[in-house]
Amino acid sequence: MRLESIQLEHFRNYAGQRVDFDPVCNVICGENAQGKTNLLEAMVCLSTGKSHRTRSDRELVRFGEAGFRLAGSIHTRGRDFLSQLEAGFGRKKHIAVNKVPAKSASELSAVLNTVFFCPEDLQLIREGPAARRRFMDASLCQLRPGYAAALSEYQRLHEHKTRILRDCDERPDLIATLPDFNLRMAETGAVLIHYRARFAAVLAKYAAAAHSECSGGRERLEVRYQTVKTVADPLADQKLLVLQLLEHQRTHHYAEVSSRQCLSGPHKDDLEVELDGLNARSFASQGQTRTAALSLKLAAREIHKEIIGEYPILLLDDVLSELDPRRQEYVLNRLGSGQVFITCCEEDRLHALLKGRVYRVSGGVVTGG
Repeated sequence: MRLESIQLEHFRNYAGQRVDFDPVCNVICGENAQGKTNLLEAMVCLSTGKSHRTRSDRELVRFGEAGFRLAGSIHTRGRDFLSQLEAGFGRKKHIAVNKVPAKSASELSAVLNTVFFCPEDLQLIREGPAARRRFMDASLCQLRPGYAAALSEYQRLHEHKTRILRDCDERPDLIATLPDFNLRMAETGAVLIHYRARFAAVLAKYAAAAHSECSGGRERLEVRYQTVKTVADPLADQKLLVLQLLEHQRTHHYAEVSSRQCLSGPHKDDLEVELDGLNARSFASQGQTRTAALSLKLAAREIHKEIIGEYPILLLDDVLSELDPRRQEYVLNRLGSGQVFITCCEEDRLHALLKGRVYRVSGGVVTGG
C-alpha cells in the first residue's frame, strides 16, 4: 500500500499543490507552524474522511476560502485508486473513489489505511481511558466498516440519552423513552465490545513482543480490555453481550437519573496496560510509558498488515525527536516494510539517518523530493 501523490486545494495553510512521494520513505522537514502536520492530516482525511485534530470540517478550510478539496493517488492490492474528498463550498461533504461517489467514509478506508503517531501519543499510557478508546476506534474504523457504523450510531444514541437524563426534571415524561434507548444502546454497544475485545486480544500479542524487544527482554507488557462489569467474557456471543449490557443499565438506572449522566455502556471502556504486573499508568517511568506507547502503535500497524495483507502507511509526526537514541533506533529498524512519512524540524536533521526523499515545507509550500 502506498500513497503515490496528493493534491491539496485550500486545505489548512495550503493554497493549492500536488506532491509526489517516494514509495518507501518520505522525510518532511521545516520549522514549526509551516504545514508539516497539515500535510499528514490531509493523508488521514483521505483515509478516514475526517481529521484526527478537529471535529469541524470548517477548521480545515484555508482562511478566506469557501471549502477545501483533497485527492490522493493510491496503489494497493495491485490496483490504482483515486480517492477524493471535498467539504464546504455550501454543499454537503463529497467523497469519491475512482470518481464514483461513496456512500460513506468507510470506502476511503477500504483503499487507504494509516497509522498516525505524534508526540502526544507518547502519553497514551498516562492519559485517561478516552485516549485509549480513541486509539482503538482509529484502527477499527479503518479496518471494520461495521464497527465504524456502530460507533457512529452508538455516539448518536448516547447524546440523545444524555439529553433525556439532563432534561427529565423539567419533562418527567421523557423517562418513559429510556427503555427504548437502553435497548438500542445495548444492541449497538454489543457490536463495539465484539470488535474491541478481538482487537485488544491481538494487540496484546503484538505489543508484548514489541515491548520485550525494545526493552531488551527486561520488561513484560500486558494489555487487557476492560468493559462493563456485567460482561463476564467480552469475546462471548453478541446476543449474550446485549443481555449483560441491559443488566448493567438496569442496576445503574437510578444512579443515572440522579446524576443526569449516562453511566453504563462501552463509552467507558479502557485498555489496562501493565508492566511486570504493575499498572503502567500509575507506576511506569517516563521512558517505560514511551516504550509502551510505541509498542501499542507498532502493534496496531501489525494488525493492519494481518487483516488487509499490506502494511498501512505510517505517519510519524515529529515523534523521533522526542525519543532517546535507543528508541529512535528501535523505531527506524521497523520501517523496512511499508511506506512511511516522517516530519522533523530543520535542526533535527533526522533525514540524515534515513534513505528516501526529503521535502521542505515553508508557508504551506512543499519543495524538494
